Amino acid sequence: MTFTEGGSFEGGRVKTSRGRRGAAAGGGVGLLAIAVYVISQLTGVNLTPVVDAVQGGAPGAVQATESTLGTCSAAEANSQRDCRLSATVYALDTYWAETLPANNLTFSQPDVWSFESAMETGCGTASASTGPFYCPPDKAIYIDLGFYDLLQSQYGASGGALAEMYVVAHEYGHHIQQITGVMDQANRQGTGADSDSVKTELQADCYAGLWTGHAATVVDPKTGVTFLNPITQTELSDALSAAQAVGDDHIQQQSSGGVNPDTWTHGSSEERQRWFMTGYTEGTITACDTFSAASL
Repeated sequence: MTFTEGGSFEGGRVKTSRGRRGAAAGGGVGLLAIAVYVISQLTGVNLTPVVDAVQGGAPGAVQATESTLGTCSAAEANSQRDCRLSATVYALDTYWAETLPANNLTFSQPDVWSFESAMETGCGTASASTGPFYCPPDKAIYIDLGFYDLLQSQYGASGGALAEMYVVAHEYGHHIQQITGVMDQANRQGTGADSDSVKTELQADCYAGLWTGHAATVVDPKTGVTFLNPITQTELSDALSAAQAVGDDHIQQQSSGGVNPDTWTHGSSEERQRWFMTGYTEGTITACDTFSAASL
């Protein structure tokens, strides 16, 4: 999807952190450190410190520089990843600020951090070896934009702007779960195809699809124009390709050549695509109730 000509997004919504090295985050929820996650699941060994060392970092060594992203035009959001992140967050803010009160829920914005190297979070140290995640204690999203390159080069996603927006919308979906109480009610420590961990992730995928289906009709109150142009079939395929790439079965197959559903925490590629499309086509929060679904 492309941002509508004439759109403009003020700065300050996305915070940035550059410089600090560290070990991997613990307790976050989302599209986590794919390679580390897979190997850890299969072996039971935490390899994050090894990854950090290979990437040239020592835990807790370098002072971070913090700031915020500045104002971006629609043209910049369509061509630059950092501006696209900022504009996507504004679009998500507006959509959920309208949708949650309509469902008798009180909306609050999550913090959003774009980091490089590493930064401290309420879920531990987020490092370059982790992907995007939501940290419930902070009520914040953390994302290293370099994750998108890994998604394409290592796991075969087709890339594209909507694929990147899907990742952000998925993590934002975890913040919606924080508001609805799912984060507190679900047992997110378990694994397996029918676990609460998988149901939590698939619901976030559904929320991402829900936003995607409405994004081209949500008007930016500051500019009076819609945030995004109507989605194309190619763009939708890019989002589904990203969802397929982060399916547990696909990741395990790529890593070890085998599939073990007992260790799943995010759901299969088919499930992730299907629940994204459920939100996209059904268009309601109630359609995203993965916990009451007869089967995932």
